[in-house]
Amino acid sequence: MSLTINTNAISLTAQRNTINNMQSLQTTMARLSSGLRVNTAKDDAAGLGIAERMNSQARGMTVALQNTADALSMVEVVDGALSTVTDVLQRMRDLALRAGNGTNGTEERTNINQEFRQLAAELARIRDQTNFNGQAILGADANSFTFQIGAQGGQTLTVSFVSLGNASGVNSLISNLSIAGTASAASISAILGALDTAIQSIVGRRAELGAYMSRFENIMTNLRVGIEKQTAARGRIMDADFAAETANLSRTQILQQAGTAMIAQANQLPQNVLALLR
Repeated sequence: MSLTINTNAISLTAQRNTINNMQSLQTTMARLSSGLRVNTAKDDAAGLGIAERMNSQARGMTVALQNTADALSMVEVVDGALSTVTDVLQRMRDLALRAGNGTNGTEERTNINQEFRQLAAELARIRDQTNFNGQAILGADANSFTFQIGAQGGQTLTVSFVSLGNASGVNSLISNLSIAGTASAASISAILGALDTAIQSIVGRRAELGAYMSRFENIMTNLRVGIEKQTAARGRIMDADFAAETANLSRTQILQQAGTAMIAQANQLPQNVLALLR
């Protein structure tokens, strides 16, 4: 190797290696300070793309979980209202049976009918005032509702809420069914038949709603599992391995110090030329 002054190749090599070590040190410190392995696209362009798709999926499932919880709440409100309707109908049936007893006269039946009609009015109130988010879901706003239960378009579930007045037998009870003071056995029997039809209609509707509630709960469980797995998969791509990064930090710090020392040594080499000039 020739002795030169203008070009110090050894110093340039030491500087290049030191700069490379500095870049590695900066990357390691960024990962340790942020907790992320991928802080910029250059760290892992392909991994970043995959991780962002997973992030979109996980966030979409989180929103779908909230949607499903809201849908479950709506169905539970309807079921709770229909549970009260069933209790009211059962009480009306009790009253009709009492009115049919021969020990009761016109006055007793008239008194029984007062409670009977009040209960019918309560059915109308439940129909009109059962409300979820401003919608009369057993009355004027009863309709089919479509719920977004997945992270992708088209992942929906539709539930139909039927107006209480349209339930079999209930509308006539609300409108005009009464126990006359002179009610005959045949008329009482007709009232009992209407009540039995209405009760069966409500029970059938509640069974259907119960199936939807069970389904919504299963959907929520599945979404929670999906969120957990998608988030974990994204973490394996994006999160920094602190054991590996701290080890790399120690290595690069030592190399950085050694590189700085070598640059200083390399910069002293041209001094050897002076020995030839003495």
